[in-house]
Amino acid sequence: MTTLTNAAADSGTMFRRSMRHTLRTPDTMLLAIALPVILMLMFVYVFGGAMDVGGEYIDYVVPGIILLCASFGAATTATSVSVDMTEGIVDRFRTMAISRSAVLTGHVAGSLVRNLLTAVLVLAVALAIGFRPNATALEWVAAVGLIALFVLAISWLCAALGLVAANPEAANGFTFFLLFLPYVSSAFVPTSSMPAWLQWFADNQPVTSVIETLRGLLMGTPIGDSGALAIAWCAGIAVGGYLWAVWAFRRKTAR
Repeated sequence: MTTLTNAAADSGTMFRRSMRHTLRTPDTMLLAIALPVILMLMFVYVFGGAMDVGGEYIDYVVPGIILLCASFGAATTATSVSVDMTEGIVDRFRTMAISRSAVLTGHVAGSLVRNLLTAVLVLAVALAIGFRPNATALEWVAAVGLIALFVLAISWLCAALGLVAANPEAANGFTFFLLFLPYVSSAFVPTSSMPAWLQWFADNQPVTSVIETLRGLLMGTPIGDSGALAIAWCAGIAVGGYLWAVWAFRRKTAR
């Protein structure tokens, strides 16, 4: 019990360190908010009139924008972990009585809080320009839980990528595919409008199931088996990312 308590306290310390770094680099936070907002405004006001989604385009696109925001924000975890590994601070931590897992947990917890905050801000902008969800209180709670699970999964995966990258630049490059996935999903257009070979990929990749579930919770569209698939994808990525990150961290710090 004492070991668990100490690990939790150390993780809390590393979480506060991660949040202080965020406050010292507000440009990163602003970019994480500005990019999804700009994309949302562009798709709604520039392309929205040409999109046939069976309803208001803004109501269709906002769940995808929220996921894009979460992907972009969580991907920065790879860079921050890589910076710690290459600048020597982890070697300093190893000389202290600090739980090894706390270093990674602090980064992931910081990513979770940052990205939930940015999602709220992006949602506020969406509401201001006409987004009108019809979710009940319980559906809002489920939607927030799903976003949190998605961010947690991507953050652990990115933590692992940051550990195996040779430097922060490489870590940033490794996360490119995470930012690309929302574009090849149902985020901006129905997958039925895509070529058959691309539609198969879009329908069976994790982001689409998460978006369709989020869209169903917020807008009342049919969810079908997307809910179970979304949870399974997120849980699998989170567990796989965690195990990979722990293995890579132990391997690097054992040298």
